[in-house]
Amino acid sequence: MKVQIMPDEQRYSIPGETCRVVEEIKRSRFITTVGYTPSEEEARAFIETIRAEFADASHHCWAFLVGCPGDTGRVGMSDDGEPHRTAGRPMLTVLTHCGVGDITAVVVRYFGGTKLGKGGLVRAYSGGVQKALSELRLSEHVVYAALLLVVDYARVSMFKRMLPEFEVQVVSEDFGADVTYTLKLPKAKVDVFRLALDNLTNGEAQVEVIASDEG
Repeated sequence: MKVQIMPDEQRYSIPGETCRVVEEIKRSRFITTVGYTPSEEEARAFIETIRAEFADASHHCWAFLVGCPGDTGRVGMSDDGEPHRTAGRPMLTVLTHCGVGDITAVVVRYFGGTKLGKGGLVRAYSGGVQKALSELRLSEHVVYAALLLVVDYARVSMFKRMLPEFEVQVVSEDFGADVTYTLKLPKAKVDVFRLALDNLTNGEAQVEVIASDEG
């Protein structure tokens, strides 16, 4: 798992799949599942889905983080009957420092008859989340902006050459007295893109932000 930590809410890594790993530790079976949950409601629904799937398990411990990596404003955790702070807290600690946002982890335990002790439980629950994260395929949360741009014909070729640098997608183009484009690009790059346009056109390009959304 290659993680890139972004400092803001406009662009950051998220789970690109639901990932599951299974470990046996001193005859207890630990099943860890992590997945993408962009809201608290979806996090709790994810937890209940895993709980129903393994309804006969001894424990269903969980932790979630909603928002950008490291943001603890919307988090939750549960030891689900394990000794206090031996499951949910260490799981949440791993999530908080993993560089991935909008994520929930559920560790199901089938007790094998041998007690692990508090330290052993902490290692088992945190280790399960770490192992799942190491195998997790990532995607990206991006806030996009839509721009309306009017530029003269003489600068069209140079304008198009600069698009890949700013991850700009051309949504539409209209040829009239000048060329009018509808563009889509990461919101985090709008300011530097507008500055580059000003340099390219000597400030003559007309640019307007018309919308922003997530994708």
